[in-house]
Amino acid sequence: MGRLSRLTSIAFLTAACVFDGHPDLREDYWEHDLEFLPLRTACRAHGIELHATVWDDPSLDPDAFEAIVIGTTWDYPERPEAFLATLERLAARVPLFNPLPVVTWNLRKTYLKDLAAKGAPVVRTLWCERADTATIAAAFDELESDEIIVKPEVGASAWRQARVRRGMALPPASALPPGRTMIQPFLPAVISEGELSFIFFGSVFSHCARKMPSVGDYRVQSMYGGRECVHEPSVRELDLAKSVIAAVGETLLYARVDMLRDPSGGLVLLELELIEPYFYPEQGAGMGDAFAAALQRLLG
Repeated sequence: MGRLSRLTSIAFLTAACVFDGHPDLREDYWEHDLEFLPLRTACRAHGIELHATVWDDPSLDPDAFEAIVIGTTWDYPERPEAFLATLERLAARVPLFNPLPVVTWNLRKTYLKDLAAKGAPVVRTLWCERADTATIAAAFDELESDEIIVKPEVGASAWRQARVRRGMALPPASALPPGRTMIQPFLPAVISEGELSFIFFGSVFSHCARKMPSVGDYRVQSMYGGRECVHEPSVRELDLAKSVIAAVGETLLYARVDMLRDPSGGLVLLELELIEPYFYPEQGAGMGDAFAAALQRLLG
């Protein structure tokens, strides 16, 4: 680590589709700048220079950097194998944050099984080979729910995800998961209260955002009209989020714990985001400094 501490140049991996002018510009492209700019400013104050670097750019040279941070790589679910192959190539040369084993584990939502085995309050989930008519029909009875959420095992930003009601026609195949699938009961609290996202840097709590969907939708992402506000978690809520982080058992640069209240009133874990979570910078005034300090500690 002595060699690394003398260097300051850090690659912040991102996606080409978040830059204005890209032919497939994401609807939430502006969130990249909203997150990256305060991170870059704070890192400069800590003697670190962040460089926004497209992850699948063939010219990406890991030896040009001290370390690499996985940032706003929001298009990776469409090409997970290529994404992992790139990360393996980069991690073989310089430190990668979060570490490659953590990323590989977190890439597939099956990590929820491991967390549940360690006592995390994971929302009840069915794991299926595909999202076909028979599988979805059986899920209503197995989950004892008249509304379910069908998600791909590898996905982000509600990509190829669907809310399905018993007795209603299924969405077209192009709107359903393309392969292995997870199915969960629909929890009405996402509409009445919203989803809670607890942000951690270096396993230290930074801030929490409450995410609400737009009227008539259940998806909380901004591209679907979702909005956020600050949530001040109770001691019990924060302890629960911390217990999820502790269950990972690894040193992390960042983590986001997404939770939702179930019908009994308790919080359940929807996802633990360790690869490219949006940090909700507008709800975290000290986010940049917390990120920079955690990165500096990891660099040594």
